[in-house]
Amino acid sequence: MPPSGRTDAGALPPAAIALMLLLSAVWGLNMVAVKVTSAGIPPVLQAGLRSTLAALIVPLLCRPLGLRFGDWRRGGTLAAGVLAGALFAVEFIALYIGLSLTTASRAVIFLYGAPFWVALGTHYLVPGDRLTRAKAIGLCIAFGGLVLAFADGLRAPVGPDALLGDLLCLVGGALWAATTVLVKASSLRRAPAALVLQYQLIVSAPLLLLASPLLGEAWVIDPQPLVVGAFLYQAAGIAGASYLAWFWLVSRHSASRLAAFSVLTPVFGVLAGALLLGESLGVGFLLAVMLVALGLWLVNRPAG
Repeated sequence: MPPSGRTDAGALPPAAIALMLLLSAVWGLNMVAVKVTSAGIPPVLQAGLRSTLAALIVPLLCRPLGLRFGDWRRGGTLAAGVLAGALFAVEFIALYIGLSLTTASRAVIFLYGAPFWVALGTHYLVPGDRLTRAKAIGLCIAFGGLVLAFADGLRAPVGPDALLGDLLCLVGGALWAATTVLVKASSLRRAPAALVLQYQLIVSAPLLLLASPLLGEAWVIDPQPLVVGAFLYQAAGIAGASYLAWFWLVSRHSASRLAAFSVLTPVFGVLAGALLLGESLGVGFLLAVMLVALGLWLVNRPAG
């Protein structure tokens, strides 16, 4: 039985759906933030510095919210926490290398196959979070809407290493899913969300900072105000507040239903790009959003 206050089975309550919509919008804007920050900080170094700063910020966020950390020396969470942090680091390394080899549209499609991996993992490893027919159909429809939203970009010419880039982005999505399933299927499920997040930040920070020079990145930072602002948004808003909220949700609700909402993230990213960077929207974008919404409704229908 899940601990008191945790309701893993059944459809997501309205409050959880509202929070996931907010998180998807925040993560969608993060795509723009990463792009802006990359103009002044190399990507893997950026991820390492983000984890480092977020690890310092999270305790400051927890105090006013009354969130506790628990004791990492008890509860048997250390091994699972270290593994989660390692998965988190390798996910970003695979994603950033993949992005450099393939197009952004193709990267999005392969990365956001993650909800399928989460649904399969929880089906076999997490009691009460089964992959029903309605959930499977909903995931397919939502993913179809995502493909439609990026259809124009998928037709763009690609380089000779695009297939390798696609594969790395697929691996990144699978590792993202593996981390989510690990949190639900291991002792981390009983740990406070703040402790789960700190494991990932503290373990991933040195791994990412070590990987940066090994991947040939020059540690040269151009601290333009826009770059610094976008980086702080990532560290405090994304790796700090939003991930803390995400792990709080994962500890209490169906991981597969929550993960399905992540397909909205690139949709919000497109909208953010249109509003902030002046990027154009494809003709089928509205239809794509409708398909995603329909798919999410099917995923979140109560099992009957």
